[in-house]
Amino acid sequence: MQRNDILKLLFETPYEALRERADEVRAREKGEHVFVRGLIEFSNRCERNCRYCGLRSANPSLKRYRLDEVQIVEAAERAVAFGVDTLVLQSGEVHDEPQRIAHVVDALRTRFPVAVTLSVGEQPTASYALWKEAGASRFLLKHETADASLYAALHPGYTLAQRVDALQRLRRAGYEIGSGFIVGVPGQRPETLADDILLARELHVDMCGAGPFIPQADTPLGNEPQGSVELALRVMAVLRIALPWSNLPATTALASLDPVSGQREGLLAGGNVLMPGFTPAAHREDYCIYDNKHRVSMDEARQVIESAGRTHSLHREG
Repeated sequence: MQRNDILKLLFETPYEALRERADEVRAREKGEHVFVRGLIEFSNRCERNCRYCGLRSANPSLKRYRLDEVQIVEAAERAVAFGVDTLVLQSGEVHDEPQRIAHVVDALRTRFPVAVTLSVGEQPTASYALWKEAGASRFLLKHETADASLYAALHPGYTLAQRVDALQRLRRAGYEIGSGFIVGVPGQRPETLADDILLARELHVDMCGAGPFIPQADTPLGNEPQGSVELALRVMAVLRIALPWSNLPATTALASLDPVSGQREGLLAGGNVLMPGFTPAAHREDYCIYDNKHRVSMDEARQVIESAGRTHSLHREG
């Protein structure tokens, strides 16, 4: 698939036809089951200063926290009881606790019969190897944008080349890798979305998330307009066509901008993953990447999946 083919799908193909084609590919390549990953945001500490993210190190308004192992295991136990198939441990990017993370991963793999995914940013190769040995099998690291100049502007002091290198090092370490990008981030050119899809395809990522930009008030981009749900859904559909093997989440950002039907439409546009959160209630509002995040309950996740005519392994709340 060439860049012009992707641009035509993104901006010229009628959406109903695009969605129908994407759903056909999804049904053929991935089947009817929706995977549910239980997200545990175990720390909001971060050394980076990304211009769109509420966890940025220069944000003095954010109350920082870090869950201890007992709190993480308790959150994981609740997630597994609801029927999730994977535990996702996510935090800001810090480099002072590789051994602690390894210990937590080992504890989860010992206790629960599900895969463990990490999402903790760019790290030394030795840390990636340590966590792989401890039992982590997947790693999420969004490339955010395939425009190198925009990447540098959004991530002061860092480059797109470094991010791609980290993804390649993760692959060599034996992880399944997940990437993704922001749809409608300020400064993004429409054609960059085609480059994002091509980069994900080139990296042959196992999972790719594409959600709309949502501003966070305590960041330099806090007053910028939010991204488009409609465009994010078109991007999802093209991702499914271009990356038929990949798992595609119907992102929480879709639910945040369209609580009624955002995630359902994401599943109908080729998605096959949901990622509800299991961060303890006392800290959920402190993991504030963007504002007004919609907290999807497990019964809500069930309803989304069933309304899309798909299957799941979730149990009811209560």
